[in-house]
Amino acid sequence: MRCARRDTPVMRGRQIPAMTTGSSPAVRLRFPRDTGFHADLKRGAAAHFERAGLPRSGGAAMHLKTAIILAWFGASYALLLALGGTSGWVASALTVSLALATAGIGFSIMHDANHGAYGRTAAANRAWGLALDFIGASSHVWRFKHNTLHHTYANIDGMDADIDAGPFLRLAPSQPLRPFHRFQHLYAWPLYGVLAIKWWFVDDLVDLARGRIGSVVFPRPTGRQLATVVAGKAVFVTWTLLVPWLVFRSAWIAPLFLLGSFVLGLVLSIVFQLAHTVPETEFHAAFPGEQRMATGWAEHQVRATADFAPRNRLLGWYVGGLSFQIEHHLFPEVCHQHYPALAGVVEAACLAHGIPYRSHPTLRGAVAAHFQHLYALGWNGSGPPPSPRAQPPQQAREPLCAGAHRPGVIGGPGSTSQGDWVKGNLRSLSGAR
Repeated sequence: MRCARRDTPVMRGRQIPAMTTGSSPAVRLRFPRDTGFHADLKRGAAAHFERAGLPRSGGAAMHLKTAIILAWFGASYALLLALGGTSGWVASALTVSLALATAGIGFSIMHDANHGAYGRTAAANRAWGLALDFIGASSHVWRFKHNTLHHTYANIDGMDADIDAGPFLRLAPSQPLRPFHRFQHLYAWPLYGVLAIKWWFVDDLVDLARGRIGSVVFPRPTGRQLATVVAGKAVFVTWTLLVPWLVFRSAWIAPLFLLGSFVLGLVLSIVFQLAHTVPETEFHAAFPGEQRMATGWAEHQVRATADFAPRNRLLGWYVGGLSFQIEHHLFPEVCHQHYPALAGVVEAACLAHGIPYRSHPTLRGAVAAHFQHLYALGWNGSGPPPSPRAQPPQQAREPLCAGAHRPGVIGGPGSTSQGDWVKGNLRSLSGAR
């Protein structure tokens, strides 16, 4: 059975169409009816926008941010073409700058646009959504893989393609454990750097050729959509490889392209992993046949997601508000510039309904948490016994003001820091072997 063709931020029905591959048994997941949590979230968000008198889209502030990011991208590219031949160090530095600016386009511009959150009109969102095609990936494939699958089935193994990095990484407890996963906390980081090239030249092409993402069938592009996919790949290859080759006529184009791709892939991967693959988030597995989820859709999103560094305004600006990942999953159609304000709405609703709201106060703590997640899942899910000096961090069992440090907050007073836990486990690793 095919999924619905309509491209929406999330599939809002309680029952999601069956997913199947060929003659394999269908997977049918059901989210139970909302018990009031999702309704309270929507009422709280509506009240916020009414009080503030703001649209849910970005407006002038988003346009200014777009201009800054595009200027950064344009200046980096122009300087690379103008000065890249003077020194290898200069070329490398400008390539890194260009890669970081490209990530900024992905985080802030194309991401909001493909969720329908950038502008007030569908035409504006479609136009800015093509920024993803410009930076190498297919917006047609991404809208289905990300908007529909990831935002509906976050952290559900077998449905959320974003946690499928097999066989090299084990990101969910239900995934097969292989001997080399014992070292995934070490080799995952360089592996993340390969993401961009794999996305551009492997994942998109394979998904389009097969007409499915994993076991989920999706509509292949035809007509204008297909032309957009082909044109996007051609434009990307032109500005990343062909133009530099015509300017420099040097074999150094290849290693510089690989350097930029590595930086871009690493940055994109880490931002996603900090929000979903940390010890505190919850995972599920999809099985053939009828399957009823334990919680409603909105509560599932909260339990499968974690915020990080909510008080780091510069980081939040750069990553397009994705440090407020819980808010993004609950309100994907809202521009990311509103997420800090909506965090209070989400925290209050979580407190009222007894739902844990998880947030790492710092970027460093979130990175350490992901490191620990990789380490633990490389050792049959829980890792070797921790040393007596290193106890697991407590999960935040009550919602807290964004960035506050109170008992129970991950990394705050009353809980052991993720960094200390990681260090303790690493100290005990040789003894556990």
